[in-house]
Amino acid sequence: MIVKQILAMKAGPDEIVTIAPDTSVAEATRLLAERRIGAVVVSSDGRTPDGILSERDIVRELGRGGGAVLDRKASELMTRNVSTCLCGDDALTVLERMTKGRFRHVPVVDDDGKMLGVISIGDAVFARLSELAAEQEALTGMIMGN
Repeated sequence: MIVKQILAMKAGPDEIVTIAPDTSVAEATRLLAERRIGAVVVSSDGRTPDGILSERDIVRELGRGGGAVLDRKASELMTRNVSTCLCGDDALTVLERMTKGRFRHVPVVDDDGKMLGVISIGDAVFARLSELAAEQEALTGMIMGN
């Protein structure tokens, strides 16, 4: 399965949730809670990723600096070196990269770096399980003579 297929399988709108770099961490936290998502792409133009801000980033800084962290800017806490993928990338390869890098969200970009969507590790696992179920069904059909 390829990343393009994962994007097509995702339930809900294709909207990419982004925030500006100067958005407060408090506002970013509200957005994460409202949308029930684990990360938001930080982008100055809404089309290309400057960074990504996850729940983990926020919790880590809350543990270090307390509630004052909520007044800081998203750009101060975001992960700057964002790993991205392309629509044609193999989903299993992306899943392995996410697991090894210990991150859970990857912006999908085109050849020019423009965002097309975001996939989570949950999206990738769901896609892989669907793929395995289809393979199992096909093998069972072959064995049973269907």
